Amino acid sequence: MIPVTKPFLPPQEEYSKYLTGIWQRNWLTNMGPLASELEMKLKGHLNLNHLLFVTNGTVALQMAIKALDLKGEIITTPFSFIATTSSIVWEGCQPVFVDINEDSLNIDATKIEAAITKNTTAILATHVYGNPCDVLAIEKIAKKFNLKVIYDGAHAFGVQIKGKSIFEYGDISTCSLHATKLYHSIEGGLVFTKDTALLKKLAYIRNFGFDGPEAFVELGINGKNSEFHAAMGLINLDYIAQINQKRKVLTERYDDKLKTLKARRPSWHNNSSNNYAYYPIVFENEELMLKCMEYLKSNEIYTRRYFYPSLASTLPYLEHQNFEITDKIAKCVLCLPMYPDLSLEEVDLICRLMLRIQNN
Repeated sequence: MIPVTKPFLPPQEEYSKYLTGIWQRNWLTNMGPLASELEMKLKGHLNLNHLLFVTNGTVALQMAIKALDLKGEIITTPFSFIATTSSIVWEGCQPVFVDINEDSLNIDATKIEAAITKNTTAILATHVYGNPCDVLAIEKIAKKFNLKVIYDGAHAFGVQIKGKSIFEYGDISTCSLHATKLYHSIEGGLVFTKDTALLKKLAYIRNFGFDGPEAFVELGINGKNSEFHAAMGLINLDYIAQINQKRKVLTERYDDKLKTLKARRPSWHNNSSNNYAYYPIVFENEELMLKCMEYLKSNEIYTRRYFYPSLASTLPYLEHQNFEITDKIAKCVLCLPMYPDLSLEEVDLICRLMLRIQNN
């Protein structure tokens, strides 16, 4: 059986060493020494001055919306994981969808202005599959209309634009460290901002709004993470270069073997690095996509329609809308297996089966 993804796990003995220290200190959560160490090491690895280690990527988005005091309408993409939209609704705001760019699959920056109203307060855009949005165009629009910008960078760990971290863009950026991500802490998330006052506010929000043991300065939640999760994050950071290199090799193998498949890869941002977080392909039509997906499944190879269906036409708590490009892409996109333990021979098998069913 070949799953669509599999969490990277380091040698068990390396994790056990951290567990010994946790047991000795008896400090399990509330920003213990391992969580603090992870924040410092991640800042060094990503070449950033500020970040916070939080519970997960969804809480990171909710904290971002709350910290910016957003109300009213937030422009976002219908082609993303549900947390992008549900966080907006959860925080009492109204998502306003804008169609995606057919090539990059990110929000189409050229269509954002038309969606802005007097009630618009922010743009929340996703770097889909880790592929950077048109951050310069979005920044220009935000300045013109005095809007805040949040980037959902759940997939974008390690991505850079011209050597600059993708997480430096926007008022706040977020990242997921869920077990299925290329770099993970089992469960976890990150919040980034260059604004020191905003960082301080986010830190208060993460810990119930506490300012010392008996004082509160903000409305907060429990957004902290544990020493057990931080331990996994610390170990996995040592393997990230190795993980990325393996994913690059797998990606190149897929690219080579699937040249004649009636499908295309999303176009990647011209001036950015690729973290090879996923291997999505967009088929010429839904019929062929379903044919390949079912044939692979019959051979115990599992793929994922990521993202399907469109958020704009799915959620029971929002009025349903149709968007031409999003609807078309969502029906035809498929993510193939991608994880460090995947072998080149398994990639060859996947590709061979897909080409076989296409040509039958």
